[in-house]
Amino acid sequence: MTIKVCLAGAAGWAGSELARGIAHTTDLSLIAGVSRTQAGQTIADVLKEPRLTGWFYATAAEALHRPCDVFVEYTKPTSAKTNIITALEHGAHVVVGTSGLTDQDYDEIDAVAQKHQRGVLACGNFALTAVLMQRFAEEAARLIPQWEIIEYASDAKVDVPSGTVRELVTRLGNVTPHDTTIPVDKVIGPKEARGANMAGTQVHAVRLPGHVLGVEVQFGMPDQTLSIKHNSGSSARPYVDGAILAIRKVHTLVGVHRGLDKVLIPS
Repeated sequence: MTIKVCLAGAAGWAGSELARGIAHTTDLSLIAGVSRTQAGQTIADVLKEPRLTGWFYATAAEALHRPCDVFVEYTKPTSAKTNIITALEHGAHVVVGTSGLTDQDYDEIDAVAQKHQRGVLACGNFALTAVLMQRFAEEAARLIPQWEIIEYASDAKVDVPSGTVRELVTRLGNVTPHDTTIPVDKVIGPKEARGANMAGTQVHAVRLPGHVLGVEVQFGMPDQTLSIKHNSGSSARPYVDGAILAIRKVHTLVGVHRGLDKVLIPS
């Protein structure tokens, strides 16, 4: 059975690479793409991939007039939640690759997904090394109650922190309460120097030219530290296999699930 896919952001950096990856599969069919600038053109012509079918539409609502099994959200935080909810209301399962959505956003999305009995698999990062970084960090947090996160990204990345870090913060917070020797409100000097507190975790977001995406979790105990780090290169290729796996597996879920390992690594 062929899985019909609608891809929002199919002309973008990550979305276009995923679209080409879908073209090489036998069980997935890209029936529609969303891109305001490419609306009215065929996906094959825009991406120079003759094996792709379907057209670009200006909005998700227009694209979803063609029924699909899975809607993939790869656009921007400002439009992502609306796109996801629209897809759920049209009966599609959803895979989310867009970063910048908050826990509150996902709570609202979960309510809609539960109502329509559809799955939403939200992945801050589809790369295998990022998935493993998050799982290893969870295991470390069970034994080491103090940690901080440093994130590295290019100077052009608007959202802070990335979806990868937002997902990681949530997961670490679910493992154990975070411990801090000196609370941030007790420090001497600018409190901002200690980073942003997100669900009890201090997060430091670096934005400089030369970085693509890197996430480092530093754990500390008396006289010893542990650093777990994931780095991405300039290509979107590492994200394709994970995204395709998510598309194939999201129908097994109901409601919002955070992290590719929910369908990759047995609990």
